[in-house]
Amino acid sequence: MGLREKILDRSAKVGVLGLGYVGLPLAVEFAKAGFGVFGIDVDADRVSRILAGNSYIQDVPAKVLGELVSSRKLTATTDYRVLREIDAVSICVPTPLRKTRDPDIQYIADATSKIRECLHKDMLITLESTTYPGTTDEVLLPEFRAAGFEVGKDLYLAFSPERIDPGNPQWNTRNTPKIIGGVTANCTILSKLLYEQVIERVIPVSSTKSAEMVKLLENTFRAVNIGLVNEIAIMCDKLGIGVWEVIEAAATKPFGFMPFFPGPGLGGHCIPIDPLYLSWKLKLLNYNARFIELASEVNTHMPEYVTNKIARSLNRCKKAVNGSRILILGVAYKRNISDIRESPSLDIIRLLHKDGAELHYSDPYAPELRLEDTVLRSEKITAEMLRRYDCVVVVTDHTAIDYDWVARESQLVIDCRNAIRNGGPNVVKL
Repeated sequence: MGLREKILDRSAKVGVLGLGYVGLPLAVEFAKAGFGVFGIDVDADRVSRILAGNSYIQDVPAKVLGELVSSRKLTATTDYRVLREIDAVSICVPTPLRKTRDPDIQYIADATSKIRECLHKDMLITLESTTYPGTTDEVLLPEFRAAGFEVGKDLYLAFSPERIDPGNPQWNTRNTPKIIGGVTANCTILSKLLYEQVIERVIPVSSTKSAEMVKLLENTFRAVNIGLVNEIAIMCDKLGIGVWEVIEAAATKPFGFMPFFPGPGLGGHCIPIDPLYLSWKLKLLNYNARFIELASEVNTHMPEYVTNKIARSLNRCKKAVNGSRILILGVAYKRNISDIRESPSLDIIRLLHKDGAELHYSDPYAPELRLEDTVLRSEKITAEMLRRYDCVVVVTDHTAIDYDWVARESQLVIDCRNAIRNGGPNVVKL
């Protein structure tokens, strides 16, 4: 039986390499559709938790995971040799930036090497990890050709960018449209066919490079517009204008405007990082991606702008940052999730800690936070507690917190997220 027939009757064995916030939800969707799924990860703790039905990803309910594991539709392992039995594998490994802000594709290279050792005819490999345009053709394709396989005939290779938004109650792996670009037309057709079994809408593009570029355009669009509105916030501050009022009024225009909102900086796994992949690639072609670099500069300096605003506000209350008791509300990079990667809260906390502030925080999704020389633990908010702080800084808002109540009970509030609707004399808006 050929790969196409195996996909259509769901007898194809599917491997998902990398079981993080992208890989585990994808593995679950394939298993729910009736495929036999092998999750592969270098982290033995992750594998053990999956085999015990214990989900560590917020968007994957433990009950659903446990049922799939107990029914043997989904299993997990650290042993890459299971790839020899796999018909289709999706690569969902991390792609961080180095300290020099260059792409670190070592995880992709390692995954490619492991797959090459287990390649067999009629195998489909789809890369989902966000990366620079050209990665699939320049890193994966040569390795598989060197192993003696003709891509598009003996095996199939494609790129499909992940589009996960953790904690989003409306858009998930299944109902978010999926982009597919193959090395050849046959690669695109088979990869599209596979993903159509688990995702409601799959959209083919002409090449792997186009598919890689789609993801970078999506996040560059957001990073640049956030950078723009963050700079507008700074301008409005200097002009004595309320930026939130300006944005809300501009958003009443029914055409030609899309509202973006200022904040303390960029956080998460995509927006602060992905545009820099594109910028790096263009530098190799002797081109400077000016919008990306400028937006990155503005967004990177927002935590410093926030801490300066905190210092100025405390100064007006005849207090210094040094020795002030400051409560940070929200350390995850966005509301109602536990992910603190690249969170601007961390930069704000480090800057205030360096200036001598006595720091505390509250975040229902992040129970513990480690600084260089201390461990902070999330505190439950009470009225008595709020009155003890010299300043409360709303960095990430949460639906479970009544921010108007926080404003009434606090001496001074710095609101970075427009979480406080009614404001008040003790509230300073970003």
